[in-house]
Amino acid sequence: MSKENLIFPISPVKAAPAHVDALTINWHVTEACNYRCQYCYAKWTDHPCPRELFHDRDRSQHLLAELFRYFQPTNTSNPLRDALSWRTLRLNLAGGEPSILGERLLDITRAAKQVGFEVSLISNASRLTSDVIKQLAPQLTYLGVSLDSTHSGTNLAIGRVERSGQRLSLNELTANLDFARQVNPALKIKINTVVNALNADEDLSGLITRVRPERWKVLRMLPIVDATLAVSDEAFAAFVERHSAFRSIQCVEDNSDMCESYLMVDPYGRFFQNQATGKGGYLYSRPILPSGAAAAFSEMRFNPAGFRSRYTTAPGEAS
Repeated sequence: MSKENLIFPISPVKAAPAHVDALTINWHVTEACNYRCQYCYAKWTDHPCPRELFHDRDRSQHLLAELFRYFQPTNTSNPLRDALSWRTLRLNLAGGEPSILGERLLDITRAAKQVGFEVSLISNASRLTSDVIKQLAPQLTYLGVSLDSTHSGTNLAIGRVERSGQRLSLNELTANLDFARQVNPALKIKINTVVNALNADEDLSGLITRVRPERWKVLRMLPIVDATLAVSDEAFAAFVERHSAFRSIQCVEDNSDMCESYLMVDPYGRFFQNQATGKGGYLYSRPILPSGAAAAFSEMRFNPAGFRSRYTTAPGEAS
């Protein structure tokens, strides 16, 4: 990555790299999802090939190996090392909804661990049955679940429902997460909540108390693709304040916090990035294969300080 694409504060003295426990790469393995959330920003354009990369086992394996090679902590030629140091490398599998890949998700998870990654997963939890959890939980460091509301009508309006009309049962979810903790006592649970126009007035305190996550990420709806459910500054601030009792586990991200501060790979094996304005779609690199991670990543802007800020309240979590 060229130095001009990194964003650093001006300082007369070069500071030592800040340390984060894990550097996290978010691979959105598929755009497909069984939900139709209005605010979803998992929409990629200008597809460089007709099929998502996960369909090809060999190329998926090569992508994992190349990402690990380039971002592993011992690679001193990675320009991020000027601003950050990290102990481990974590691959966060996201979507779309990764669980709809079925056995293929397990294959990718095992392959990532064999390469050397720690692995985490973000899911809407609709298909995380006890059988899936029994196989998947031992492979994971974090299991993230997207939860926006406890009200059936609100989830329906957002689009958090399957075409059949089936919606997530919070009782079943709680039982499955308890089971996941039994299967892997070291597993950490994370909740992702997107604050939008339909749930901004809701109080999720009871849900968070019930689920007992180690981490709660509260994100303001990002109008990358659709601004219909955008929420005002005042409503977002009020939501955060309403849940101030959970400040110790919260990671609150406004729109500006989400721009140029994530390491992200799209379903076709390209780095991509939110634009600095938070609007106008994504910026893409060339495909990582066969160009190589260094050449592809050099085309992306990345803000190490923005990445690092997620560690303020809970070091070690960055997805």
